[in-house]
Amino acid sequence: MMERRSFLRYAGAGVASAGLLAVASCHKDHPININHGVDIGTGDTAILNYAYALEQLEAAFYIQVVLTPYTDITPAETTFLTDIRDHEVCHREFLKASLAGSAITTLTFDFSKIDFTSRTAVLGAAKTFEDTGVQAYDGAAYLIQDRNLLGIAAKIVSVEARHAALIRNLINFGDFGGPDMVSATTGLNSTLTIAQVLTVANAYMKTKVSAQNYNYIA
Repeated sequence: MMERRSFLRYAGAGVASAGLLAVASCHKDHPININHGVDIGTGDTAILNYAYALEQLEAAFYIQVVLTPYTDITPAETTFLTDIRDHEVCHREFLKASLAGSAITTLTFDFSKIDFTSRTAVLGAAKTFEDTGVQAYDGAAYLIQDRNLLGIAAKIVSVEARHAALIRNLINFGDFGGPDMVSATTGLNSTLTIAQVLTVANAYMKTKVSAQNYNYIA
């Protein structure tokens, strides 16, 4: 896992710049507990918490993948998945630092339905997480009010899209973005609403995440 010093070199400039910390630290809203789960809150803080929840999920998944490699994993696949793990940990820690006191709790996960010994199962789950992650960022981008935060989100989603393309190629060589993700007529990636994404994500979460307090156009 990426050491803290490496992470700080990676993210320090972004955290200190362009008002991203101001979005979280100056915001008066705080996530609240709902039915033993957590709610993302309101405003741009909610979007940060939404992203933070997804990055926690992805980081936890890839940490497990690297810790318990599937049967007959190749050296190249080990390198690819380790790199993705490090990226997701960076994203998770960056968002946590940015949110500061407005961050939702550290989530707990249930990966019991994933057979981590099976290449097919692991890459299938990775495909779900990566495709959903890209759709999540794309689907929530128009809700972001702070343009500096929008710029950070664009940088994160571009990395997530690279992950999604790599995972698809590992599953089916040459498939980097099928018609289920990229429209053949517009060339644009498909999107999902916050509610749709949380339905997918919550299937793997012991701590459920909601957006009950965030008013937006679905």
